Amino acid sequence: MARLASAPGWLFVLSAVLHRGLSSPLASKEAWGYVDVRAGAHMFWWLYYADSPSYQDLPLVLWLQGGPGGSGTGFGNFEEIGPLDRDLQPRKTSWVQAASVLFVDNPVGTGFSYTDSPDAYATDVATVASDMLVLLENFFTQRPEFQSIPFHIFSESYGGKMAAAISLELTKAVAQGKVKCRFVGVALGDSWISPLDSVMTWGPYLYTTSLLDDYGLADVNNAAQAVKQAVDQQQFAKATELWSVAETVIEQNTNGVNFYNILTQDPDEKLTSSAGESYISLQVRRHLHRLHGRSLSELMNGPIRKKLGIIPQNVTWGGQAEYVFSYMAGDFMKPVVDIVDQLLTAGVNVTVYNGQLDLIVDTMGQELWVKRLKWDGLSAFNQLKWTPVDDPVSRSITGAFYKTYKNFAFYWILKAGHMIPSDQGPMALQMLKMIIQQD
Repeated sequence: MARLASAPGWLFVLSAVLHRGLSSPLASKEAWGYVDVRAGAHMFWWLYYADSPSYQDLPLVLWLQGGPGGSGTGFGNFEEIGPLDRDLQPRKTSWVQAASVLFVDNPVGTGFSYTDSPDAYATDVATVASDMLVLLENFFTQRPEFQSIPFHIFSESYGGKMAAAISLELTKAVAQGKVKCRFVGVALGDSWISPLDSVMTWGPYLYTTSLLDDYGLADVNNAAQAVKQAVDQQQFAKATELWSVAETVIEQNTNGVNFYNILTQDPDEKLTSSAGESYISLQVRRHLHRLHGRSLSELMNGPIRKKLGIIPQNVTWGGQAEYVFSYMAGDFMKPVVDIVDQLLTAGVNVTVYNGQLDLIVDTMGQELWVKRLKWDGLSAFNQLKWTPVDDPVSRSITGAFYKTYKNFAFYWILKAGHMIPSDQGPMALQMLKMIIQQD
């Protein structure tokens, strides 16, 4: 039986959180709690009601972070789309302007979610989806006012892989009456849907953007071929390890390109692997540490932990992230393109959106797996020309392009990297509004 633990007086105005002497009132209501999704597996969620006179007139959006091991209640909330930024100042491009937003720290062990023992960590997306179904069933049962509101799942990076699997299981659960909600669509942002397509296009993408020379291109392509061979042989744990090797080859040939935005480079984030360091530890430093920066960790483990009031004493925000990543390593390089096909066939609205400057999940790779979909509307979709979208801040400048046909859409977000809401907040909010208007 799932357990719901909410803070006393869970509906209130956020006006008492103080950080570095800053006071940040928030007009919208919020709630949070834990759900025991399995024995020894405790999942944390945080809901912001839409900042509207009647939140029930606006949809509900579930946000899923990447990693695996990245915290939605932390990074997604305070760095991307939540009502307050990392300094607890109001965010002008917060998604609560257009929807109620539910952040969930998943898989278990992520963020404030935690496990009691190692055997409770998820090892594949099937378990991740099963856990989320328990949480969603509990959420909609406890809050029946959300059952008739359009429900969307938005995601980023590895969160997209999880979102696809969750969406398929949720579609089945709704049809069977196990979960009462009005699920209408999933949006896959810079998502790890077909890992090999990303890896195989790293070299060409970097070469065409003048970040590799001929020698570097050969090195990266050779490393990518090793990953492909492991995937072809169904050796997925080995493929994950070789994926890490390929990233190291890229760093060596590009003088430390930023995998999340090729036009930015932080000298302090350049990595050098130490002797004997495991590829898991290297990848945690390379990727998860970006989602658990020092200032964000101080915020989450300080004022936010105090505000929430229900975090167990032995739980540290982000403290189990490395274990989350390592236990999912064998599943990491497996594709879920077939799941996207099943969602489209089932009539679920599927949106793919990608940042122009993202490397780790480059747009070239996304387009490759999309063109291999078996969905019966693909031919007509491919024949469409894309439509430009003006930048919401500078109307004379193009902010994105998009195409949509039946229940599938693709958004090309310009001047954005892997974390689109962080890089191009106004455009991300505009995209959200366009997607939910299709309800």
